[in-house]
Amino acid sequence: MDELNTELCVLQSHLDGMLSCVQQNDLKSRRFQKLEMNLLGLNALFELIEHVLDDTRRVFDLDLITFCLVDEKQELAGFLREDGMFVEQTPGLMLLENDQVLCELFGPAVRPYLGEYRKDKCGSFFMHGQEFPVSVAMLPLRRRGRYLGSLHLGSLDQERFTSQMGTDFLERLCSILGVCLENTLNFELLRRTSLIDTLTGVNNRRFFDQRIGEEIDRVQRSGESLSCLFLDIDYFKSVNDTYGHQVGDRVLAEIAGEIRSQLRNSDVLARYGGEEFVSLLSGAPEPTAIEVGERIRQTIENHVITTADNRLVKITVSVGVATFVPERHGKGTKFDPARLIEFADHALYDAKTSGRNRVVSSGVIPSALKPVSIVQYKIAPPAGN
Repeated sequence: MDELNTELCVLQSHLDGMLSCVQQNDLKSRRFQKLEMNLLGLNALFELIEHVLDDTRRVFDLDLITFCLVDEKQELAGFLREDGMFVEQTPGLMLLENDQVLCELFGPAVRPYLGEYRKDKCGSFFMHGQEFPVSVAMLPLRRRGRYLGSLHLGSLDQERFTSQMGTDFLERLCSILGVCLENTLNFELLRRTSLIDTLTGVNNRRFFDQRIGEEIDRVQRSGESLSCLFLDIDYFKSVNDTYGHQVGDRVLAEIAGEIRSQLRNSDVLARYGGEEFVSLLSGAPEPTAIEVGERIRQTIENHVITTADNRLVKITVSVGVATFVPERHGKGTKFDPARLIEFADHALYDAKTSGRNRVVSSGVIPSALKPVSIVQYKIAPPAGN
């Protein structure tokens, strides 16, 4: 009887262990399914990266995780910057100039690598951590015959990832993440293409028209000032007539780059049309906006473009400034974004008619409709203008 009770206890213990294992596997399966659904519902690249780095670590209870993306054209870094994510400030994220290191890691079979951490094989992918893992799972992300990147899971447990482990589960993760990554990249490219001026690489008029309303709403909540710079290249038609439209296109592209170099990452810059650019400076009162406008004007005045036949092209810009201060208009008052553009445009017109190559401010926009009062800040007509 005692032997039978002992056998029953052993059997019950085995059943309890099996039940516990089933319950754990079911919990892991549900967590993984939730991870899949979350990934499939994302569009923005920065959101995908955040979910991969945070959710995957939590779902798989990992000690280390890194996410690598191939960025041959340096487009992805730009996409992320525009959305406020910086690679150097995101632990675990790496961008590669090409897929050579991935080809070497995964070989022609393109299968996940599971096993002990080897510095010669995996060292390049775990430089962000304070310590190196003991065992790793290196997962290739490929779609349509090309590498999009790779995901690297690290553990301090030597038995966590071994070469004898089945890879079906991880290969499914590779497939899901590869599809999500490809869809996200396509969405980002489509979104940027529709909102980016292809010649200059800055935002286009469509983007600006969408963004200005958002910025007005934001500063009305925060109480900060919002300034607008309206910039126009002086005598641009003569550049096209004298040097040709190819040089004219180059002038537009280089001037856009010079303007952008003087702005913060949070500032908005767009090509408004032709040779006109417009910028929104959040949190910038009128004196700051004038200072930024003057800095841009000087930078462009000092910029020299050399043509293919070694002719030198010097360009100047005229700048109009207008500033919206929410408290001047009362809390809850609806402000028309077109007024900010109108006042900046008035200031630009005054800068053009009074000699060009200068910064002119129309001041802080009054609460009631009044004639625009132009305050001239800079008069510095260059020789020959």
